[in-house]
Amino acid sequence: MIRFFTNTLLFVLLVLQLNAQTRTEIQIPDISGYLTLKCDFHIHTVFSDGAVWPTIRVKEAWEQGLDAIAITDHIEYRPHLDDIKSDHNRSYEIAKPLADYNGIILIRGTEITREMPPGHLNALFIKDANLIERDDWFEACREAKNQGAFVFWNHPGWKAQQPEKTLWWNEHTRLLDAKILDGIEAYNEYEYYPEALKWAQEKGLTLLANSDVHDPINNLYDLTKSHRPVTLVFATERNAESIKNALEKKRTAMYFENKLVGDRDFLAPIFNASVKILTENVGLENKQRKLIQIHNHSDVDFILKSNQNPIGYNYRRDVVLKAHKTSVIEINGTMEKIKNQPKLKLEYEVTNLIVAPDKCLQVVWEINN
Repeated sequence: MIRFFTNTLLFVLLVLQLNAQTRTEIQIPDISGYLTLKCDFHIHTVFSDGAVWPTIRVKEAWEQGLDAIAITDHIEYRPHLDDIKSDHNRSYEIAKPLADYNGIILIRGTEITREMPPGHLNALFIKDANLIERDDWFEACREAKNQGAFVFWNHPGWKAQQPEKTLWWNEHTRLLDAKILDGIEAYNEYEYYPEALKWAQEKGLTLLANSDVHDPINNLYDLTKSHRPVTLVFATERNAESIKNALEKKRTAMYFENKLVGDRDFLAPIFNASVKILTENVGLENKQRKLIQIHNHSDVDFILKSNQNPIGYNYRRDVVLKAHKTSVIEINGTMEKIKNQPKLKLEYEVTNLIVAPDKCLQVVWEINN
């Protein structure tokens, strides 16, 4: 009874506090056929080695514009156990009422925490974390998968476990062959692992970017200047079932440090939905200078570079389309025949939209002259 009233009081206090807060939406547009959901699938609380109560994670997620989170407390590593005695499902149970109240999709998860190999793995959409506590790491992973889990490898290039080189181990091949391993965390906290992007594309794994936050989120990121890393999930509906379906079908991209990383089939539509060319007709003639106006209504500053040398005109090689602003691209006529050319083609590489290791998104605009 005491526990019930304590939890109720904490819930009421958090609701009152949230009512006084403001939410900053992450402005990454939806794309055709899908909602673009912003998710963090790797966070910790005091129920393992984190520093905050589970409801704080919900509060942070709501304030920072997230759609979904998964609390993934360690099974094997619980340094606060002398002070907080509970089963492995307790952090989810505490956070769930506040998550429901604030429209945050809370996914039940846990972290299987082992030495390398296989390292640390997160299991999402589980039913009971207590049953995953096994001596044998493979049996723990198999139990998670038997519960219907989506399993991914955490921070594969973490220096504490792979100090010299980021390697793919036989144990990961075993998980992959057993159809247990579904995804890979190619960005964790502040670290990007290009090898993981390569493996994801070669082995058919889902890409994820997460914070792995342990302290209050404001201690980890300066949210006045940047944002926490998130996994963009392209879901048909805003619910847990659609998120799981999207993860299983590899409909994700990573958003971190003003970069988007993922398949071209998702990054190209995001870019096209984010920018709009405001100049309908250029009217360029020889020795004239014109300006093409482009508005970017996303949160991403798109960094464009070009090495093209079109005949009859030239244009700015380096352009930054600033977030939520209108930018201009200067274009100059260099030949008399340009006035009779019906279309002007602008070709750029968007250097902060990465579609493969060492490969960025290519965009081509054709504008009426």
